[in-house]
Amino acid sequence: MEKATTRFAPSPTGYIHIGNVRSAIYPYLVARQSGGKMILRIEDTDRERYVEGATELIEDTLKWLGLDWDEGPIVGGPSEPYFQSERLDIYMKWVQKLLDSGRAYADPTPAEKIDEYRKKCEQEKVPFLYRNFRPENPPKWEPGMPIRFKTNPKEYSWTDAVMGDMHTGPEVLDDIILIKKDGYPTYNFAHIVDDAEMGVTHVMRGVEYLSSTPNYLALYEAFGLERPVLVSLPHILAPTGNKKLGKRDGAKSATEYRDDGVLPEAMLNYLACLGWNDGTEQEIYTKEELIKSFSLDRIQNSGARYDETKLLWMNGQWIRRIFDEQGARALYDRTTHFWPAEAEEFPEEYRVKVLSIIYDRLKVLSDLKTMTTYFFKDPEVDVKMIVENKFLKKMSEAELEDLLKTSIRELTALEDWNADSLQEVLNNLLEKTGKKPAELFSLIRIALSFAPFSPALNLTLDTLGRETSLARLNRAAAAI
Repeated sequence: MEKATTRFAPSPTGYIHIGNVRSAIYPYLVARQSGGKMILRIEDTDRERYVEGATELIEDTLKWLGLDWDEGPIVGGPSEPYFQSERLDIYMKWVQKLLDSGRAYADPTPAEKIDEYRKKCEQEKVPFLYRNFRPENPPKWEPGMPIRFKTNPKEYSWTDAVMGDMHTGPEVLDDIILIKKDGYPTYNFAHIVDDAEMGVTHVMRGVEYLSSTPNYLALYEAFGLERPVLVSLPHILAPTGNKKLGKRDGAKSATEYRDDGVLPEAMLNYLACLGWNDGTEQEIYTKEELIKSFSLDRIQNSGARYDETKLLWMNGQWIRRIFDEQGARALYDRTTHFWPAEAEEFPEEYRVKVLSIIYDRLKVLSDLKTMTTYFFKDPEVDVKMIVENKFLKKMSEAELEDLLKTSIRELTALEDWNADSLQEVLNNLLEKTGKKPAELFSLIRIALSFAPFSPALNLTLDTLGRETSLARLNRAAAAI
């Protein structure tokens, strides 16, 4: 592939949805694979929907995912400024070319009159096309007056890198607005100008813009511009598969997933593969592997169903991969904000040890808050949890008490309190008591943690230490 210049051009209108994130991932992969560059451009011309701080949220999300941009806010570049609201003079220069050539006109028609035209078309059951009502003698443009493109209806054919060969007739072309009353350009116009000025070779955006493509082609033609590679990205669908994914379907913003403890590697991996695959059975990809394997022709041309369960599974895979390949310390460095409050009173080395025996059960890092509390404070004794356990409910309270006391005696006699010797004692207890592992180990595990889950019993005992472990076992025996 020749060096590609791609762009991610979000609007700062609020939180960054995971669908928006995928629209950043694909341009990034194309740019990096070709040795080209990716531009970050902030399309902030819709001032009514502008949200303060949204730009910083976009930048922060891209940095979190490792999607660095080559031109744009913060890093600068030869096509500054990269905020559309700061490029108004540039748009006016381009629109003046169309005014001078007769391909654009000032439109003083009031909104009420346009509504009349629209209602007339509804009554006559014909499509509303503004070009059929354009003013015959438009005035000279003045500030506060919209500017429209004077279209030349015709057929258009083009190839979309995902959707394939496309064709439309003249009936879809209309006199679209280029400059609004407030002096800001419309998306339909501004992105054409910006892409041309910035040398964008691949325009990647949601499939919802496919129907507007003929109007974009007409503008390319009017300006004498070469068409870029057009890439329409199918929607990410709700879990039901029958509509576009939205906030009410349970999908959170990228920031919320990060705050829940989803790793950037997992989010990047999941979204890149949501609607794309390289033809293999591989599911776990590093960023470098995605860059190497990605190709536009492997993007599916239908919507991909969002599956949060798959995302969380993939996050668990990445948690284990980081631990296995980079070590406990590397994973621990990512857990700073996810421990229960009580953990702050314990030394870092102890928390690393806890993480080392619990990490393979984590789906998200925030699970640490609920899954490790008993390592940092004594749990409330709940005899009901013992006597109603499916492996223990057939035993009498006297049997349970005796079984715990036998375990306490054997553990108390142990000289070297470590994982290996503890496992040996536990195995000996199975022989001595004649109990099954599910019975004996469930009793000791619950007495130590009073939690629905804990790691391997010998590792739990080793981490809690002799004094804490024996104290908890004695407390549970006394409660029974």
